[in-house]
Amino acid sequence: MDVKQAVRTAKDYLADLMADEGIENLGLEEVQFDEVAQRWNVTIGFSRPWDRKNALTAALTEYGRSDRSYKVLSIDDADGRVKSLKDRILESPRAV
Repeated sequence: MDVKQAVRTAKDYLADLMADEGIENLGLEEVQFDEVAQRWNVTIGFSRPWDRKNALTAALTEYGRSDRSYKVLSIDDADGRVKSLKDRILESPRAV
């Protein structure tokens, strides 16, 4: 499997798994191939409808961006099957 196939597998799997949650803005964040485990680790970011900020909240927060969720999908290189799905928690930016 190549990197494009791994990304497509991750996106399709996540979109299907979470279809009833109305996820949107699905996008690739990171890809890493684990040589030892022979697995692709693909991080996908997305938004959920309840993450959208209202106008007041948007005006008071960082550029009005909606919050995003991130998932790391581990995909077996040999058979293309998703082996795990984990949360990816990002560190908060530090104040300067």
